[in-house]
Amino acid sequence: MDFLQILALIIPAAIVSAAPIILTSLGGVLSERSGVVNIGLEGLMMFGAFIGALFTYYGQEWGLGAASPWMSFVAAIVAGAIFAIPHAIASISLKADQVVSGVALNFLAAGLSVFLTKKIFDAGQTPDIQERINKGDIPFLSKIPLLGDWLFSSAYVTSFVAVALAVIVWFVIYKTPFGLRIRSVGEHPMAAETMGINVIKTRYISVILGGAFAGLGGAIYVATISGNFSASTISGQGFMALAAMIFGKWHPLGAMGAALFFGLAQSLSITGEQIPYLKEIPNAILLVLPYVLTILALTGFVGRADAPKASGKPYEKGKR
Repeated sequence: MDFLQILALIIPAAIVSAAPIILTSLGGVLSERSGVVNIGLEGLMMFGAFIGALFTYYGQEWGLGAASPWMSFVAAIVAGAIFAIPHAIASISLKADQVVSGVALNFLAAGLSVFLTKKIFDAGQTPDIQERINKGDIPFLSKIPLLGDWLFSSAYVTSFVAVALAVIVWFVIYKTPFGLRIRSVGEHPMAAETMGINVIKTRYISVILGGAFAGLGGAIYVATISGNFSASTISGQGFMALAAMIFGKWHPLGAMGAALFFGLAQSLSITGEQIPYLKEIPNAILLVLPYVLTILALTGFVGRADAPKASGKPYEKGKR
């Protein structure tokens, strides 16, 4: 196997693994850009994965066929947005510690999703879904030499959706009045208030949108990678998304790049057995590699990344 063949094996797997992390990290960017820390991305992603598996399964039962996973994406977006509301209330209105609220959200999501799985299916996991997002070649683009094989052949459309949404979020945050309001309440909420911006409303919208993105990330993980939901389906991917957000310096495109890096690490645990030299490494080491790289990325770069100045600080009108 030559170098180009290795790249053709690794890159598509990396993009597939990165797509849910990209979407969830975008949710973190939206929330933290407004000044609200969201440690609960793991929980939001887990609940989105549960809703995704649930609605895809029942979509199949209702005869929706290939539309089932797409219906589940819509349901996961709504569920993630609703599930983020308790964190928004605790962090913004009740001025609770945002880290504690996020951790509580993780525990709540884990317990509730597993409980509902057992209650509905009388089992520890949902049934395997038959209607999943299938791979396919992108017309014309798949014919491009090298890049066509790496990026556009046997590709999931959800991967391109994730990249497109990263660009859209970048445009919204940096090129629109709404994005300016998000950034202003995350940097200096008192100054934003004096300019007529409703800090509380803007933060609520940002946190709820962040929950919607994380829910979608979980549903796409089920539809493209796991094929069902259990307590171990989402096992650290939400924290990887949080790390990608920090590694990417709270920038949508930076977070996407960091997510692709972590997706590459995850793909090695899948494709490593087919790659010379890597197949000699015990699989357990390849499985743990993404988490090790997450820690190294944070310890090496978190000190150099500046969070929004008001991030993690509850806003009280009239107080500096």
